[in-house]
Amino acid sequence: MTSRGEMPDRKVWFIRITDDQGNIGLGEVAPIDRLSREAAGDIFDLLLKYQLIFAEHERPDTKEAIFELVEGLVPKEESSIRFGLEMALLDLIGGGRHKIFRTDPEKIDLPINGLVWVGDISFMESQIKEKLDQGFRCIKLKVGASDFESELGVIKKLRAISDDIVIRLDANGAFETNKVLSKLRQLSKYNIHSIEQPILPMQPEAMEIVCTKSEIPIAFDEELIYVSSSHRRMSLIQDLKPHYLVLKPTLHGGFNSVSEWIDLAEIHNVAWWITSYLESNIGLNAIAQFTSLYKNKEYHGLGTGEVYSNNIISPIMAREGRLKYAKSSVWGDIDF
Repeated sequence: MTSRGEMPDRKVWFIRITDDQGNIGLGEVAPIDRLSREAAGDIFDLLLKYQLIFAEHERPDTKEAIFELVEGLVPKEESSIRFGLEMALLDLIGGGRHKIFRTDPEKIDLPINGLVWVGDISFMESQIKEKLDQGFRCIKLKVGASDFESELGVIKKLRAISDDIVIRLDANGAFETNKVLSKLRQLSKYNIHSIEQPILPMQPEAMEIVCTKSEIPIAFDEELIYVSSSHRRMSLIQDLKPHYLVLKPTLHGGFNSVSEWIDLAEIHNVAWWITSYLESNIGLNAIAQFTSLYKNKEYHGLGTGEVYSNNIISPIMAREGRLKYAKSSVWGDIDF
């Protein structure tokens, strides 16, 4: 169960690009209906279109050339396709070995949060216990889907366990604008690290007030989806003054686009972290490698690979609150 309702399965498309030496670059395209700007039903036709378009261009052989080509041909609104194409081309120039960026996967060691999925209160409490037993020191809770007083009770119990546990909240826009500050004031009693998207996006005046007056630091997630140009991105950060950005390459325009968000955030002293978008291990691998390029000690949201019963076999492991790679780089096959 997610904040968008029950999602018993996840539909993804894989891009395969080959070269004359037989190397294969893999990319993943995985939008979510009602959240991504692209509709899942349009993806197949869009991929056929880009197959023809990219065939007319010389294949790029550097990261910079890949980003420039994708930037010039695919609008940011088709975010998941940009992500998939960047990833496939980067994989190809790396020899088709799931090495998307120039980093050693065996040295990747990223702190991650333990995500508690939406459900009834007893289910959420059981998940919290499980995450703590697994060694997570940062717990992320979805709020706004259940009775608020009951959610407060869950958070109070979690805080009573330890003063050192980092508690993050994600409202997915669930709080009413006329009640949000009151709810944030009640939540602030429990030393909350941050709350993502307390109100629905695209309400700039209301969000500016929330960011200014909230007693809990505000993190933007959905707020970033419809902000594509560099000028509008800078204005959003300068005008609304968020405390954190939560960045998802599949949702926020691909790797090059997220790099721009990071640059703008750091210029304006806004902290950030990277979160997956429920990609398979193919996409998660690329995001983990991208994240490792930055010296960022925030807890990232990259522990979602284990939610699937039929995920692609990979060396990625979530252990004791960290994302690491096994020394034996075993990857499962994908049937095309």
